[in-house]
Amino acid sequence: MIRILIADDHAVVRQGVKQILADYTDMTVIGEAASGSEVIQFVHAYSFDLLILDMSMPGRSGIELIKQVKMDKPRLPILIFSMHEEQQYAVRSLKAGASGYLTKNSNPNNLIAAIRKLAAGGHYFTPAVAEKLAEDAIASQSVLPHEQLSDREFQVFEWLVTGATVTKIADELCLSVKTVSTHKHNILEKLEMRTCVELIRYAMAYGLANIVADCL
Repeated sequence: MIRILIADDHAVVRQGVKQILADYTDMTVIGEAASGSEVIQFVHAYSFDLLILDMSMPGRSGIELIKQVKMDKPRLPILIFSMHEEQQYAVRSLKAGASGYLTKNSNPNNLIAAIRKLAAGGHYFTPAVAEKLAEDAIASQSVLPHEQLSDREFQVFEWLVTGATVTKIADELCLSVKTVSTHKHNILEKLEMRTCVELIRYAMAYGLANIVADCL
């Protein structure tokens, strides 16, 4: 029996995943988490076999949360189940410790296949992601500008291109305004830009358009 924790801040998504899994006798949902802090609480308090994790939740989330979970339970498989397209997050999440990546518009059969593969000790990602991982391994010098950002810088970058203010970002990420301002400065410097408008244009040009959807 594969014991699963579902982590997503949308109740309708959690319920939908539970309904899909209910048809399979080799899987059971042992709990649900609606925030990063709840995920960590479950990790500390319960034993389970697989974590289905949304990339964007209140509090600690995304790459930072993946790394924290893997620090606490290095062998726990993490399947990222995200609204974000693969090219934006998949490679970063896999490098952070996730074992698979699936978008929420995927066929339910793909979700079942991914769960079983991860539970058996494997990985699950599309050929496009596999190709990107291979490219990174072969030619690490061929790095796009945004791929030079640290995980925290990329997280701040995501917020900046939605039009969020430094104060708003600081509140959301539980950082000081000064720290966020420093990250913003470093992001602009690494991408050789001067304004957030340029960041938005860059995000659109490199296929990160879903980041800026709220700005359009």
